[in-house]
Amino acid sequence: MNTHDLKIFEAVAANGSFTRAAEVMFTVQSNVTARIKSLEEEFGTALFNRTSRKVTLTSAGETLMHYSKQIDHLVQEAKKDIEKSNEMSGQLTIGCIETTMALKVPDILRRFTEAYPQVDLEFKSERRSELISDVLNYKLDAAFVSAPINVPGLEQVHIKDEQLAIFASATAPELKILLAAQPVKIIVFDQGCAFRARIESWLNSKGIIQYKSIVLNSIEGIVNFVEAGLGITILPAELIAQYYKGRKLRSFPLNKELGTMSTVLVFRKNVPHSRALKTFIEMY
Repeated sequence: MNTHDLKIFEAVAANGSFTRAAEVMFTVQSNVTARIKSLEEEFGTALFNRTSRKVTLTSAGETLMHYSKQIDHLVQEAKKDIEKSNEMSGQLTIGCIETTMALKVPDILRRFTEAYPQVDLEFKSERRSELISDVLNYKLDAAFVSAPINVPGLEQVHIKDEQLAIFASATAPELKILLAAQPVKIIVFDQGCAFRARIESWLNSKGIIQYKSIVLNSIEGIVNFVEAGLGITILPAELIAQYYKGRKLRSFPLNKELGTMSTVLVFRKNVPHSRALKTFIEMY
């Protein structure tokens, strides 16, 4: 077995086909079949369930996939650490939710790239659940997500606490009148968003289980809809104060439990970290 065999194994799993895996690996199907057979003989078990339409991982294949991703990560980290130059270099891919992207990323980029110009720092904005999955599956080096989080395989460091508030149009009546309307309309991101979970929990605490969700995919869109009086939302108070101060919005406070959101930086545990990632973690 070698690392190329594992790449072929991952290609078959990702594409569900020996033929397609051969295409993406720029080889012939007979070679893919031979390498998978060799792996199965080495481990003494079938790695794929084979049907006429698709191949899928067996439980043993799922286990090997877990280790294969770790092996690939270790090889890449070894390459980075063996570089001849003493100057820190390489690439970091960091995930965050959209509000973190708007509030914190510009300053993070400025500070980190000024200190370590040879490190290519990239950011990906996604929902919390996707960010956690991407860190676990080696698609991200680390991610800023909302706490609490208790996921096996991840470590975390506390970054900061943010204050959340309910926002409505400046022309909206008092909150109790808004909540008396049927149905209550909320402006939110898609499922998996921490702010959506907060406003839904808040409504449930008020005994409101029937409400209408208007789902948007950007902060700007949410602010526009709220300003137009189409519903209410929950967002960080700092975000609105810093970027939307002139907008026609009014805010309502939340209790401490729902109104405080802790942000943590999560990254894989029990695996070697590159110098760049160690430095990023220490900085933030």
